[in-house]
Amino acid sequence: MSNQAYQFAQVSGPAVQWRLKRNCSVTPAQLGWMYLSLCTLSLGIGVFFWMQGATLVLAFAGLEVAVVGLAFLAYARHAADGEMISLQGSNLVVELETAGRLERAEFARQWVRVEPKSGDQSLIELSGQGQTIEVGRFVRPELRQVLAREIRKALRSA
Repeated sequence: MSNQAYQFAQVSGPAVQWRLKRNCSVTPAQLGWMYLSLCTLSLGIGVFFWMQGATLVLAFAGLEVAVVGLAFLAYARHAADGEMISLQGSNLVVELETAGRLERAEFARQWVRVEPKSGDQSLIELSGQGQTIEVGRFVRPELRQVLAREIRKALRSA
């Protein structure tokens, strides 16, 4: 199999692998440093005004830092979300990671069905042997059919 035939897959020998990840512009470590600098600045301003006699400014600065921290935490939990689909030999292995939780399904290659869940731009449903798993969350809806065709092609070849 050549790599020219696939838009999303990486081919190494007989193995084909799709690694689909969330598009994040900031890593969790960078987010932590940004939050630390925001805390320093915001609480520094709050302390300055508290020393000038405006005591409520520090309370609102603390509230602001706490709310932004919760939002950043929610972002960081999902920054590493992704899907790994790999076809090696006679097995198709699908691993979904969401907020640190890993879901894994393994299918025998000859029994896998690949179809849209409900419509042309919906998630791709992989099913077989009594298992079902949905993939394609991190692919634009209009490109999900391309991904489904790639998976079908890889399942049929070799």
